[in-house]
Amino acid sequence: MNTFLPAVRAEITKITSTRMWWVLALVMFLYVLTMAGGLAALIGAGTDGSLTGMTGDGSTGFAPLIYSFASSIGYVFPVLLGALAVTGEVRHQTLTPTFLATPKRSVVLSAKLLVLFVFGALFGLIGLLASVGGGAAVLAGFGIDTELGSTDTWAMFARLVLAMALWAAVGIGLGSVVTNQVAVIVIVIAFTQFVEPVLRSVGALADWLANVVQFLPGAASDTLVGTSIFGLVSAGQDQLEWWVGGLVLAGIAGVLTVIGALTTWRRDIT
Repeated sequence: MNTFLPAVRAEITKITSTRMWWVLALVMFLYVLTMAGGLAALIGAGTDGSLTGMTGDGSTGFAPLIYSFASSIGYVFPVLLGALAVTGEVRHQTLTPTFLATPKRSVVLSAKLLVLFVFGALFGLIGLLASVGGGAAVLAGFGIDTELGSTDTWAMFARLVLAMALWAAVGIGLGSVVTNQVAVIVIVIAFTQFVEPVLRSVGALADWLANVVQFLPGAASDTLVGTSIFGLVSAGQDQLEWWVGGLVLAGIAGVLTVIGALTTWRRDIT
């Protein structure tokens, strides 16, 4: 504990002393705001404002779907933040003085995980501000229920923030395994924007493959949150419980971090 708290303070300083975190947060906010507001406008324009009861409880089910944009399309940003928090230090050699000040590398890695977990949760709140702010305003303008008075909606918000925090932890694990900054950016973008979406789309066509792809990180995140625009392709298929999705996502973060701690994290920083 004598070394952990100073390590945590140091990691907070490293994150907040650069523009990276708030630039990523700003881009995510604008991206989610545009997408959530745009989908809400499309839904509103395609209705007469009288849609009710589609989910059997007097609601349309559109609002949570729109709000989930904060994680379903925004999760790439906390992943990048976490990954760059590690690879940036390797690239700029700032890990050397860090390890001199805190020789126990496991303490440094644990501090990074904790700090980035919190920042991931912050990104979740910022994403929700964008998706709810843009989506609810447009839905209300078309006379569609925003469902902000529902406890289920607020429970989804809490799970979404947790999902984004876990995504930042996944980023830390990935950055610990793949320490090359360019490589990790390519991997994150390629997997999140192409590989997994394709696999999930194909999985919707075959039950056996669907049982596999539901354990992919994006699918696990959507399961944890409870709804997603990408989940529409697997509608009607058996879904994991939300807490199982959380465990899968946390497990992926844990496995990557352990691999990084046992391999690249032990190597000399030169």
